[in-house]
Amino acid sequence: VIDMPAEDAGREWREWQAGAKEITAIEAEENRLGVQGKVMEAKRQARLFGGAALFIGDGTATPDQPLDPERMGKGGLKYLTVMSRDDVSAGNLDQDPASETFGKPQFWNLSAGGNMMRLHPSRLVLFHGISPLAGLRYDTGMGWGDSVLMGMIERLRAVDEVAANILSLVYEAKIDVIKVPDLMMNLQQRGDAYAAEVLRRMQLANTGKGNSGALIIDSKEEYQQKNASFGGLPDITDRFMQLAASAAGIPMTLLFEMSPGGLNSTGDNDTRGYYDRIKVQQTLHMQPA
Repeated sequence: VIDMPAEDAGREWREWQAGAKEITAIEAEENRLGVQGKVMEAKRQARLFGGAALFIGDGTATPDQPLDPERMGKGGLKYLTVMSRDDVSAGNLDQDPASETFGKPQFWNLSAGGNMMRLHPSRLVLFHGISPLAGLRYDTGMGWGDSVLMGMIERLRAVDEVAANILSLVYEAKIDVIKVPDLMMNLQQRGDAYAAEVLRRMQLANTGKGNSGALIIDSKEEYQQKNASFGGLPDITDRFMQLAASAAGIPMTLLFEMSPGGLNSTGDNDTRGYYDRIKVQQTLHMQPA
């Protein structure tokens, strides 16, 4: 649920409209900087932690000044660095309601090697997990948004718990019950020695049963075998998986890597809806593109 949407949003990447020579040069530069991989990593961190940033590095000694692409020559973009929301902290906020950056930091503080560095906002591309509501402040941390796990972690845990309980039930699927006369009284009177004898007696019975398929017990003992029923467990598991998939916003067929179920079912509608949401992330939540 963290990796898949981030990878799908950046997997196909983008197409350039230009001449073949220009496109080749642009793609070579993107490969040198690792743009695609770093965008996907920033998206992953944002989904997990609630926020992340890409630091655009041009090697300047004054990163607190605006980044001006028009003044950059070939190779002027030196590096891109993925930063978590904990690496940078918001500075003073823009308090001018008429400004395009109203409510956003006028600068960011980066702590590196024990030193504090001030960064101009034009040098950071911000990524969010659950996109925050407008007006929430970065200096309180609310402007980043929340981890996507906030709304789904309980449903995902429930699937794990159901699977674990079914696994434990498998081990309890067949239980042999042997009723021993006066068991509790003998345990109270004879203590550990009698308990050891009972356990040794059970081991001997299991050994004989395993070797010959016959169970030899005392005439006063009673033997029963209890079997667990697994009839409705697949349906219960499916329901919990459906709840988890719904909370994650990822179809069951993709989230759990399973084939579509039902007659004439292809899963195309669910998959199309998922990729429509991915398209929203690409066009609205990964800005500037």
